[in-house]
Amino acid sequence: MLRNRIQRLAYNHLSPSLNKFQRMSSTKSGFDALVLPVLPNGEITQLPSAYPSSLNISSVWTATNAKSTKALEKRIIHQENGPTLSLVALGKGSTSQNATREATRRAVGDAVKAAKDAGARSIGIVADNISDHDAAVASNLALFEFTLQTKERDPVPSVSCASSQPRSESGLQWNTGELYAQGQNLARELMELPANMLTPTIFCERVVKEFEGLDKVEIHVHDEAWASEKSMRTFLSVTQGTAEPAKFLEIHYKGASNPDARPLGLVGKGITFDSGGISLKPGAGMKLMRGDMGGAATVVSALLTIVKLGLPINVVLAAPLTENMPGGRATKPGDVFVAMNGKTVEVDNTDAEGRLVLADALTYVSREFKPHTLIDVATLTGAIQIALGEIFTGVFSTTDSLWSTLHAAGEAEYDRFWRMPLDEDFGPQIYKGMADLINTGGRPGGSCTAALFLKAFVDGIEGKDGKAAEVEWAHIDIAGTMEATRAGPYQKPGMTGRGVRGLVEFARRLSQNQS
Repeated sequence: MLRNRIQRLAYNHLSPSLNKFQRMSSTKSGFDALVLPVLPNGEITQLPSAYPSSLNISSVWTATNAKSTKALEKRIIHQENGPTLSLVALGKGSTSQNATREATRRAVGDAVKAAKDAGARSIGIVADNISDHDAAVASNLALFEFTLQTKERDPVPSVSCASSQPRSESGLQWNTGELYAQGQNLARELMELPANMLTPTIFCERVVKEFEGLDKVEIHVHDEAWASEKSMRTFLSVTQGTAEPAKFLEIHYKGASNPDARPLGLVGKGITFDSGGISLKPGAGMKLMRGDMGGAATVVSALLTIVKLGLPINVVLAAPLTENMPGGRATKPGDVFVAMNGKTVEVDNTDAEGRLVLADALTYVSREFKPHTLIDVATLTGAIQIALGEIFTGVFSTTDSLWSTLHAAGEAEYDRFWRMPLDEDFGPQIYKGMADLINTGGRPGGSCTAALFLKAFVDGIEGKDGKAAEVEWAHIDIAGTMEATRAGPYQKPGMTGRGVRGLVEFARRLSQNQS
């Protein structure tokens, strides 16, 4: 009964907060606030014809000593018989398209929040001179709210495009921006949910609900007995200490014209709560480990967006889901397990459990479905946060071509990646124990040894008999970017959902190259 109450709270109280974004479709004649971008040369986008104004808006901007070249300079103008105007400067111009697009996101996100603070409930973005895709991304991200408080709150404003002829990027429009942002917001919500409200079972139920009614999708929720039949012993080694049943989530999307074409593979770490196991974490800040399923949330949200966009690409997704707890049957430091691919693994530290669950998942996807590209996403190491902070997400890749495509996609969406070294010279740190591999290599190069560990479980990653490798692989460590500790123009402090937009843009570009 208690579990049912928790599920109802998670679905009925929180899902509507996200669905508000999905229902945003205000008519262009019903806005009570309009966002007007100010270009670097001082030009202010004209009001839509449905909203004539007797004000000389440019004169008001100038008279208040507003600086058009100062990014995020804002002015709120209240009109007696018209919508509130939220003017915002894009800042100094740039020759870089990506920099211009990010300036748009920052400006729109800031202006939307200002309009909301001014009391707006229906906000229109005038996107004649800016990318409507980026405007949609920023406005939907900026308005995201997560709370479990029961007190009455002001409704989240609706937001939509107020331009009859908005400026669009190639293949990207307002609706694509909404979908990109909705995907990221879903990941943010899943990562924020307390562990008792998002167990492996509830996670899978929520995912099934999110994909409900979408075409070309198959979902399989496997249990521990299935994982045992598949010899997923490193995954199951992590499940031993918890009373919560583990799950192995598998999703197939066949969007390509040839349903049998080799897929893109996505794998996400799904530790719904990480206490560290027997190698127990310090108590301070442990509640943040509710977000240790961020990898699973990221790949699921990215795939959901890919499906809604209808991208002509095949995708297979796997997410091993479990808690990592110090129970009486929990794995102990020094225990050795035989992974699905036959390699022996010594568990030096039970708090390095993410690579154990990912190992079998990577073997399963690479061996069973032969993807041309395999990408795993995980909140894997604190070392990546030390290296890159909250700014860049670390990427380890076996090929320059895969890295280049991921990097370009991340730069376009300002969901930025930074390449890290994937080198066998780190190997002695994890090859020195009684087994083939140790699950930790010490503090030096901690994120690098973790990536090298995972590489050992990807089938087809090494070319044989002079032939090229059968699969390109990348490991994305989001441990540093999973949480924002300071606010940005379109990102509140809290779980970020970083990686979703970069992956979706990567898949969009990949599908264009394959078609």
